[in-house]
Amino acid sequence: MSGIATVVKNAGSHYMLTELPEWKVFPAVLRGRIRLKGATTTNPVAVGDRVRYEKDGETFVITEVLPRQNYLIRRSTNLSRQNHIIAANIDRAWIIVSLYFPEVKLPLLDRILVTCGCYGIPATVVLSKTDLYRKEDPEGIASLRRIYEGAGYEVIETSTLTGEGIDLIRERCKGAVNLFSGESGVGKSSLIRAIDPSLDPKVGDISLAHLQGKHTTSLYEMYRISSGGYIIDSPGIRGFGLVDLEKEEIAKYFPEMLAASEGCRFTPCTHTHEPGCAVKAALEAGKISPERYNSYLGMLEEDKKFR
Repeated sequence: MSGIATVVKNAGSHYMLTELPEWKVFPAVLRGRIRLKGATTTNPVAVGDRVRYEKDGETFVITEVLPRQNYLIRRSTNLSRQNHIIAANIDRAWIIVSLYFPEVKLPLLDRILVTCGCYGIPATVVLSKTDLYRKEDPEGIASLRRIYEGAGYEVIETSTLTGEGIDLIRERCKGAVNLFSGESGVGKSSLIRAIDPSLDPKVGDISLAHLQGKHTTSLYEMYRISSGGYIIDSPGIRGFGLVDLEKEEIAKYFPEMLAASEGCRFTPCTHTHEPGCAVKAALEAGKISPERYNSYLGMLEEDKKFR
């Protein structure tokens, strides 16, 4: 017995598969030679991968990983050269952030967005807990929207308490494989449960001592949504190193900088010190946010560390 299936859960050395669009999940293990092929990544097989499998006695064995449409990958932030594939074959990434508890880290958000752009994954920024922020910090919401809508991204405000934005995301998830990602504590699991109450990813408390969420999801897992479509839930992300991006390429994945760079005097231009740089002119004119430009400079600096 053999076939082609999609990986819907990664539990280390064991996997759960199903032949989408059917949802008949069964366990499988990885053939050793595939592990060797993935020497540059911590996981040669990721949730969302389409794989060929066969039955060996009573065990299903993954024998081949089929070519990926795309994937989201990050480098370990401890200067190691190990990379980790978060998920594969994604139709849209939903990057969930909160203004506080935990406080939004714009450089981390920008690294995820740049990587999505690099690997051809459409991305939407989702602001959670807006029922709380609208009362306490409406300017914080406006500022986040100004930065990211100004850069060309869609920003959706959501609240699991009032239901704001939930129907919109649920509708947009239909017929697609959707990655939900973000820091621990931003409300990702609560959002998934609001989209489909029959799902029950773990929901954790916020660690007030560190103003960060405790990790509540330790495994990568795909869920089928009763209203249609699929959600890949990923563990909370605390660091996100860039992979396979030359420093000259990074600015291409800042949409607002890419548009402005057409007017630069020199090509290539790092947008840091060159005369006649249209990106720096746009920054000074308020057309590019200083927060996004500072994230870009941080990525250039990070690129040097890994060389």
